[in-house]
Amino acid sequence: MSTGARPLVDIRLDELDTRGGVPPGACGVSEHVRYGEFFTFLGPPKSGKSDVLRAIAGFLPITRGRVLVDGQDISAVPPRLRGVGYVFQDGALWPHLPAREHVAFGLRQQRLPADEIERRVVTVLARLGLAGVETLKPPDLTLEQRRRLALARALAVEPRVLLLDEPLANLDPTTRKVLRLELTKLHRDLAVTTVHATRNAADALALSDRLAVIDGGQVLQVGDPAELYQRPKSRAVAEALGPANFLSVRVVEVRDLGVVVETERGDRVPVAGIGAYRLGDRGLLVLRPETLSMTEAAMARGPGIPGRIALRVFEGARHLYEIEIGAGAPVRVELAAAGETRIFRLGDRVRVEISSETVVLVPDADQGT
Repeated sequence: MSTGARPLVDIRLDELDTRGGVPPGACGVSEHVRYGEFFTFLGPPKSGKSDVLRAIAGFLPITRGRVLVDGQDISAVPPRLRGVGYVFQDGALWPHLPAREHVAFGLRQQRLPADEIERRVVTVLARLGLAGVETLKPPDLTLEQRRRLALARALAVEPRVLLLDEPLANLDPTTRKVLRLELTKLHRDLAVTTVHATRNAADALALSDRLAVIDGGQVLQVGDPAELYQRPKSRAVAEALGPANFLSVRVVEVRDLGVVVETERGDRVPVAGIGAYRLGDRGLLVLRPETLSMTEAAMARGPGIPGRIALRVFEGARHLYEIEIGAGAPVRVELAAAGETRIFRLGDRVRVEISSETVVLVPDADQGT
């Protein structure tokens, strides 16, 4: 398997629409995937993320808009001529063919010499950790090996574009982390322009150069992973990217470098870096569990929210707490076990401490701002 066999390309989606009268599909998606970038569409089931990949590959008709690869409109180009490698969510492997034949299939379609096919098959199987299973058929492979084989088949043809549709779905957590790291290394080494679809926030955050949160066929926000995680513009984006607490609040003070908001119970919290909020505006505070800390209620200083510990779970590297704060859902707090000087117990009265730099204020979709 060679590197740099094909020049890097970019992908432009221009008002891409795949609905055809059956929502959700992709609804006017316009995005630019840069040269050699790993770009992810993150969204729940039936959000339109896989439809975008299928449209790029040519497997799904486009009802409006264009797909451009390296400036060329490929919307009407047959799938086999697009230079795309596609890894399907279920692998789409042929149960009757041994592993080596899966990898060789696309190479034979390219009419490569037999010795070149053999060289690439051996190289790519070894690269994906599949040396020694060449003669085994998919039913005889583990789920992890089947996922590796699907990726090997896609990479063997040295595609201009690699499309990954939930490539890590249904794997156990340990295997998922291993393959996530290997995908990162593969992309670093091969630098093939990659578009990835997933519903898993951890996969999206770990793998992506940039990502787009998509729902209902529409892109909600685009940016680098840290930007979207730390500064979501809506509740939907915050929820898509991992666990978060949401508190209904009202703006009670506007400052030069932020605002002060008040919870329904009357607790006041400063929020830094806010733009267009005015006195009386309503919104939602987004509080990531790992950005919060706790102190005993009697020793608390500064802004925070008082409450009582209702649940504690130990997970080895961390403690997870749920704090009852009165009306509404409990606040979840995540504390690293290694640096924790005090382990709180059920029923303890505490104060959840909030940093104005890590808390985010977003519009309340139910009430507006």
